[in-house]
Amino acid sequence: MNKKLYLMVLMLLMGAMLLVACGGTEEPTAEPTEPPVAEETTSEEPATEEEHMDTEEHEEHAEEPAAEEANMNAEEPAAEEPAEVTTITIWHGWDGAYFEAIEEVFQAYEEMHPEVNIELVRQDNLSDAMAVAVPAGEGPDILAWVQDQIGRNALVGNIVPVTQWIDEAYLNENFEPAAARAMVWQGEVWGVPESQEGIALVYNKALISEEDIPSDPLDFDGLLQAARDFREANPDKYFLCNQGVGVTSQDAYHVAPIYFGFGGDDEVGYVDDEGNVYIYTPERVAAAEWMLQFKEVAPEETSHEICQAGITEGNYAIWWTGPWAIASLQEAGVDFGIVPFGRPFVGIKLLMMGANAVDRGHEEIVVDIMKYFGSAEVQAKLALVNGTVPANTAALNSPEVQEVYSSSAFGAALNLGIPMPNTPFIDAQWGPVGEATAAFYSGAQTPDEALQAAQAAAEETVESMR
Repeated sequence: MNKKLYLMVLMLLMGAMLLVACGGTEEPTAEPTEPPVAEETTSEEPATEEEHMDTEEHEEHAEEPAAEEANMNAEEPAAEEPAEVTTITIWHGWDGAYFEAIEEVFQAYEEMHPEVNIELVRQDNLSDAMAVAVPAGEGPDILAWVQDQIGRNALVGNIVPVTQWIDEAYLNENFEPAAARAMVWQGEVWGVPESQEGIALVYNKALISEEDIPSDPLDFDGLLQAARDFREANPDKYFLCNQGVGVTSQDAYHVAPIYFGFGGDDEVGYVDDEGNVYIYTPERVAAAEWMLQFKEVAPEETSHEICQAGITEGNYAIWWTGPWAIASLQEAGVDFGIVPFGRPFVGIKLLMMGANAVDRGHEEIVVDIMKYFGSAEVQAKLALVNGTVPANTAALNSPEVQEVYSSSAFGAALNLGIPMPNTPFIDAQWGPVGEATAAFYSGAQTPDEALQAAQAAAEETVESMR
């Protein structure tokens, strides 16, 4: 190749190389940037079928544990919080079979109300126990006792009124007259009746019939004549035994049907709520004089044991006593009848709200328990199991209870009586009345002298208690 041709080829090669090296420079290029960040998997461009399947499978497996955990949580509900249990303490003044019977009643309440635990405590001396426990905040939520304790316990703040939940209309609609009236003190309602008791004439059918006893329960002249007729026909036996009427007896409770049966202001008993004393009155003197006539045909010495032995052995026709004596007659196989007579003191067992129940905020539960225990169902059950006399009118008149002779008969007798006073001055009556009865019955004093001295003694005691 000649030199000219060589140069031409060389120039063509260099031009081609320059063109290749500068290709695309005709358009401006962007400024240099940071290296691009890898795009998220949420690219708008669809993934390939294989990538899509892998993605779905991955997501499916990724979601499975969460779904399984959710299902497990749904199938196994969270454990419930244990219900709070409220303990209600009840102090009761009774023992024996009756205490066992009420234990069963409260157990039934617990079964209906698992949120409530009832702690039933037997107390021998409730007055002393309350005096110590209540100020210390350790007293019972419910005090179960008898209504003559209302005034004294209310006065010192051991119990509180329940009028806010239980009014007199409720009492009058559901309970016997004496029981309803006994719950009220100083215009407030202090409890719910539990049962009632009082005395009547319990006679031995082997010696007399009901026709031998006056049908009028206030016919004391008729009763005295019946006693004389019986004594004349049976010189070695006695017509009637009352443990409150004897030369050494000092029992103001058992002699009450005679004192109140002769009339007077007998709605208040021997002492009223203001401390007025009703022992030396014309009506009480008349009753005392009747007892002196009765002494001619009655045993001189009397007591619970003497009267019980006399009727079970067939030596006494009548025992003036209460429901508590029936078991002994039944055990002795005595065929007995019950007849109301006089105007007895009616004792009412009741439930009261303890002051510490308010401190604990237990008022609503306490009231519910009290109403439950006062219900016709519960009181009828106690009568059937333990022979008590229901204070609840529907229970007393139920066919089941009416078939329990002692409960129905004593129930009728108590309609004649008056409730034992719930005055705080109640202790002023017992000693003076009992001592006066023994004094004139033994001949140591006349009825007028004995009752006048008793009046003065009771008034002095009242003054010391004010």
